[in-house]
Amino acid sequence: MHERSSVGELASQLRRELDRYSPGGKLPSSRALVERFRVSPVTVSRALAQLSAEGLVVTRPGAGAFRAEPHARSASVGDTSWQEVALSADAATELVPRSVDASGVLVSLSAPPPGVIEFNGGYLHQSLQPERAMSAALSRAGRRPGAWGRPPMEGLPELREWFARSIGGPGGAVTAAEVLITAGGQSALTTALRALAPPGAPVLVESPTYPGMLAIARAAGLRPVPVPVDADGVRPSLLADAFRATGARVFVCQPLFQNPTGAMLAPDRRGEVLRIAREAGAFVVEDDFVRRLVHEDAGPLPRPLAADDPDGVVVHVSSLTKATSPSFRLSALAARGPVLERLRAIQVVDTFFVPRPLQEAALELVGSPAWPRHLRAISAELKTRRDAMTSALRLDLPELALPHIPSGGYHLWLRLPDGTGGTSRAFGPGGESALASAALRAGVAITPGRPYFSAEPPAGHLRLSFAAVAGVGEITEGVRRLRAACDEVL
Repeated sequence: MHERSSVGELASQLRRELDRYSPGGKLPSSRALVERFRVSPVTVSRALAQLSAEGLVVTRPGAGAFRAEPHARSASVGDTSWQEVALSADAATELVPRSVDASGVLVSLSAPPPGVIEFNGGYLHQSLQPERAMSAALSRAGRRPGAWGRPPMEGLPELREWFARSIGGPGGAVTAAEVLITAGGQSALTTALRALAPPGAPVLVESPTYPGMLAIARAAGLRPVPVPVDADGVRPSLLADAFRATGARVFVCQPLFQNPTGAMLAPDRRGEVLRIAREAGAFVVEDDFVRRLVHEDAGPLPRPLAADDPDGVVVHVSSLTKATSPSFRLSALAARGPVLERLRAIQVVDTFFVPRPLQEAALELVGSPAWPRHLRAISAELKTRRDAMTSALRLDLPELALPHIPSGGYHLWLRLPDGTGGTSRAFGPGGESALASAALRAGVAITPGRPYFSAEPPAGHLRLSFAAVAGVGEITEGVRRLRAACDEVL
């Protein structure tokens, strides 16, 4: 059972039993709760903390936990209907409505109900996260001199140097002076798009692409324009056409293990993409989000585009989050030229700086022997999981097309049958949503493909993650449940 499920169940049980105690009455000791419910002391501590946050329990160090005194609740209910007018009053004057649709992001962030297999997760399962190494790093970081002081606005120099080497290589293609430390990849992408494009402007995006990036663009009043990708990444001829047709000054891409297709930008396209953007007077935002989630059989990886860009075309985003934990929100923005100052200014205005203890912990983590061991371990495990999911899909769901098997990342991109190509079984309009609902009823959470497209999709798709589950057994069982859901819909 997941820790979060145990905490929630224990908190619910204790909440039901509070009426046994008078206000101010003492609850059983933590040791007694551990023995009675057969859970860990951490689970008990977190459950009591949850009840304390709800105002139901008061904890006193050294004394225990007590039922809180009742508080009179206010019966007044406000009228918030005026906000509908206030939030939409300026929409008529906006070139592009700044609508914020977080549904595509929430699919990967929301925890499914207990017992549901998580094929829609966007992060490593807890068993794959380097929790012990992160805890040790955070502990050591807290003892560093000045760890709780104010860091430089751009980030700690040593951390900026580490990111510079990881992006540009040992030859100094990227320097520490060209790196800003940011609070996770989503924050870095937000800063980049705000810096590079004014409201109302078009921004070129891969099609399909990461829904969170589409949400960022639309929230900033930008107009995402799709450029199709194939097995070798974005198609340069269509990219050039899109620049000419729109006058865009920004192209956002994921050249390595693209989300959701898993494609890797082909060697002969890398220079073409940079040349096309340079001739258009445009920036390329390179989201290098899963370089550290390479699979064991991948072979040597290509350098980031930023490492081969002396002219400052590329604004590079590199994050530690995907390879560590969703709460280890630390990343870097790398750029050269005047745009770096604009990026820095926007970040300072938005967030001031990334908390120093987290930066110090990142330095401790990536400098420890545990870091390369962790990367090797997840490299092997992700390959095993990818192969297990691929085999299970081919055996149980052969009608779902799997055009590309990636050698990095944490997911597979499948195409639903549409009745063409000789197949007699097809999903009609709304097939993605119907299948997602049926799958959830069957006990497996999946991600529909529609949110990954900024325009009409060419077909129905699914994205299945193999990183957020407990192991190979859950993958096999999850595919079996998905088979049942497909049979129900078809």
